[in-house]
Amino acid sequence: MFKALLVEKDEETGKTHASVQELDDARLPEAEVTVAVEYTTLNYKDGLCIGPGAGLVRHYPHVPGIDFAGTVESSEDARYKPGDKVVLTGWRVGEAHWGGYAQKARVRADWLVPLPDGLSTRQAMAVGTAGFTAMLAVMALEDHGLAPGHGPVLVTGAAGGVGSVATAILANLGHEVAAVTGRPEAADYLKGLGAARIVAREDLAEVTRKPLESETWAGCVDAVAGTMLGRVLKQMKYGTSVAAVGLAGGAAIEGALITPFILRGVNLLGIDSVMQRHENRLRAWGRIARDLPMDKLEAMVQPATLADLPELGRAILKGQVKGRVVVDVNA
Repeated sequence: MFKALLVEKDEETGKTHASVQELDDARLPEAEVTVAVEYTTLNYKDGLCIGPGAGLVRHYPHVPGIDFAGTVESSEDARYKPGDKVVLTGWRVGEAHWGGYAQKARVRADWLVPLPDGLSTRQAMAVGTAGFTAMLAVMALEDHGLAPGHGPVLVTGAAGGVGSVATAILANLGHEVAAVTGRPEAADYLKGLGAARIVAREDLAEVTRKPLESETWAGCVDAVAGTMLGRVLKQMKYGTSVAAVGLAGGAAIEGALITPFILRGVNLLGIDSVMQRHENRLRAWGRIARDLPMDKLEAMVQPATLADLPELGRAILKGQVKGRVVVDVNA
């Protein structure tokens, strides 16, 4: 038997309900590797899957949790053996496949990554999908020419999970980070992560019809999209890039024109963490172990248990969660 956060759906009303329950191992899905989960975390998708599902969950009852870290309990794949420490992010685990909000998970071997040397399972989940995505974004910007000294790098939604880790990584690499937030009370937190300055959300919230604005940013990690991304694109320096990782402000790019792309050679880089190639996953986790300052990582962490997740799931959908929630599934 193992504990899990099980989401059940009333077929008559369509409403869902999440609660911690004791489940038998026989209920785990079929796959090659069984993992004793130690830590998981909370992402925006998790909030959706704990609650209404938003079309992400295919079948009920369901165990959410799009990432986890733990120890291999049993394996039918030669790449992993009992006792190995592993991390999982993406592959629609926690959405279409039972996920990490449980003391046990059974997944395909192809979906796992060995825990990098120097990282604990708790630290890996302080990073989680959000931090993994942030590192993919930083790597994409570097692959397109970003280097320290080129100018300020903007991070939108900076107090959120992706933004917090991106701020810490970029600052640690020597970049001047400008952190965008709509929460004035988060300013000290963001400066503690290494942000050189704070940009108020309202400064980028207005739609303008100008084809271009003053060249300001040497790079951008954008978790917001919507109106803000439309403004930011017009403010990018010549030949620079925006790594788009989220759409908290809406799926459309409001007020955007083709002008920044054809007159300034600006690149818009889409960052997907779900189906990322295995070799890129290994590269990103290696960079995380090397380039993310662990003292800054700890400053982001809010501890939680499985029983806390229904309330936290509602909070993250309202934009009320700062930094990283790390869930000890055995607490």
